[in-house]
Amino acid sequence: MSSTTSPQILPISNTTATTTAQSSQPPIATPAFRNFLSNITESVRNNLAQRRPWSELVDRSAFSKPESFSDATLRVRKNYSYFRINYLTVIGLVLAFSLLSNPISLLVLLGLLSAWLFLYLFRPSDQPLVLFGRAFSDKETLGILAVSSIFVIFLTSVGSLLISALLIGVALVCAHGAFRAPEDLFLDEQENVSTGFLSFLGGAASNAAVAAAAATPAVAARV
Repeated sequence: MSSTTSPQILPISNTTATTTAQSSQPPIATPAFRNFLSNITESVRNNLAQRRPWSELVDRSAFSKPESFSDATLRVRKNYSYFRINYLTVIGLVLAFSLLSNPISLLVLLGLLSAWLFLYLFRPSDQPLVLFGRAFSDKETLGILAVSSIFVIFLTSVGSLLISALLIGVALVCAHGAFRAPEDLFLDEQENVSTGFLSFLGGAASNAAVAAAAATPAVAARV
């Protein structure tokens, strides 16, 4: 009488499936990306809440010709201290209008920004970038993105478009600041401290840098 043995049943582990599911999650679902978006949104909302009434910005009775170039420069500095957020909004609207009127440049910039976000900043550090069957290290990815950014901004029409829009926005701000008499504006002591016209760029850049640093703590370890 022959005895038959049943085949041994091996336990199935869900480790591989779990790892595959976690690795297949898109970067947009990561908490770092959500934290980045929330920080940017909160920063923009807080800054817009500090803007001055637009009726003060376009008050016709407050416009007059400056007596000299030094008077015009002083007016620009005082008006900037008071209408800082409004001026930033005007420059942002000029940039937005320029990009919307050139959809190809807008798509190129969005593609470049998406590449930085999803291929480097918010990509898990333990997952190498694989393109066309080749794995790229973090340094190689950073180099490719840097070269691509330089090419897009300085060697295509995108760079000239951005520079032209910035110059137009700054020219509008300077013209308004020179002809808008600031005698009826009441500035706080803290606002009088920073009178450099271009210092608003540093403030905006620092806010974006803080938000990016809070959302991407692992970026420094890659470099």
